[in-house]
Amino acid sequence: MFPGFDRRYVATNGIRLYTVVGGEGPPLLLLHGYPQTHAMWYAVAPVLAERFTVVCPDLRGYGDSSKVQGSDSHVEYCKRTMAADMIGLMKALGFDTFAVAGHDRGGRVVHRLCLDHPGAVTRAAVLDIIPTHTMFETLNRRTALDYYHWLFLAQPAPLPEKLIGGDPDFYLDWTLGGWGTGLSAFAPEALAEYRRCFEDPLTVHAMCEDYRAAATIDLEHDAADLSARIACPLLVGWGAKGLMAKTYDFAAEWERKATDVSLAPIDAGHFLVDEAPEAVTTSLAAFFAR
Repeated sequence: MFPGFDRRYVATNGIRLYTVVGGEGPPLLLLHGYPQTHAMWYAVAPVLAERFTVVCPDLRGYGDSSKVQGSDSHVEYCKRTMAADMIGLMKALGFDTFAVAGHDRGGRVVHRLCLDHPGAVTRAAVLDIIPTHTMFETLNRRTALDYYHWLFLAQPAPLPEKLIGGDPDFYLDWTLGGWGTGLSAFAPEALAEYRRCFEDPLTVHAMCEDYRAAATIDLEHDAADLSARIACPLLVGWGAKGLMAKTYDFAAEWERKATDVSLAPIDAGHFLVDEAPEAVTTSLAAFFAR
């Protein structure tokens, strides 16, 4: 995967981020979601690299990036901290400004990047997410059942870590297969990479801390910024067959958060980058080339 890309560790914000970099042109940062790694961009990044300098890191705690022990405040995995990681990463690579796209948890980092560092982000895309604060404020029986993992992973340590650790491959496959259109949608190489990383107990802990932060400190930050709007052009993409599309109006939710919104529904489930890479690539390339 990622032919012609350089692979490196970049030190930033007190950690090391495993990163692949390839292509030439304006910088474009691609952020993965849960429970994946940078490998989710394997079919998208090489095509975008024909027009952009593409940067695909593993978020802190994920993949081969540093795994920090979470504290009671969960600040180590809040989206503000992760956004600061990305600012440091891109500066280390020589980019003070850049475009960025993020799926799932990566999309939440993108949202925080746009709010905390508006001067750094030129254009942004979020894929198959509704703002975190909205998710918790609208939680009901249906969303609690569909997105049970938001509540399960946020339980105090070590409960979810122990339960997932009993059979990590089963839990990973259940998650990947259940939220999208089935495990067959994932390339064998990408699926093997997801499984390799998910079998590390430190990775499972970090992922749980990510969700604990979402239910605590991230909500505090979001509540303080309820009136803030994303200033740069924003592309909102989503899987038209996914759970989010059955529950939320993507256009309405993001038009409350941004001033310049473009929409890109994709014929896929939640894992639209793996399920429909050509459609995602086309949407991202057209948006970021403007």
